[in-house]
Amino acid sequence: MHNLKKILITLIILMALAFNLSATPIEEDDQDVIPTSGSLRGASRFLAQHSTGLMRCNKNPRLCRAKGSPGPDCCKKTCVNVMTDKQNCGMCGKKCRRQEICCKGKCVNPMMDKRHCGGCNNRCKRGNSCTYGMCNYA
Repeated sequence: MHNLKKILITLIILMALAFNLSATPIEEDDQDVIPTSGSLRGASRFLAQHSTGLMRCNKNPRLCRAKGSPGPDCCKKTCVNVMTDKQNCGMCGKKCRRQEICCKGKCVNPMMDKRHCGGCNNRCKRGNSCTYGMCNYA
């Protein structure tokens, strides 16, 4: 009976250890890099030679201005557009709330905002309101 308890406790500890290790997130650098294809005008000769690989924008922010880049700004080693990116709205690290979107670098609620009703730059006419993302005409 005593040996059975030892085996059972050892098994429980091993299972807890395996579960803990499997639940630990692994940090991957693949999400922090962007493909560099297209023109790298003004970039160094080294970058031009390695333009088919993956590069980090924190080492050379000009990569974000290359053709095919998600945006011209470099935030946390990733190219973004701070005028439209919900996680970096207006500046790096400024996050919009869940119901908000980023329009022209400002977090707005498209369900109620008269200037961005239902989406960016969808302006309701004067005197009308925005309800549930639709302009209400009076």
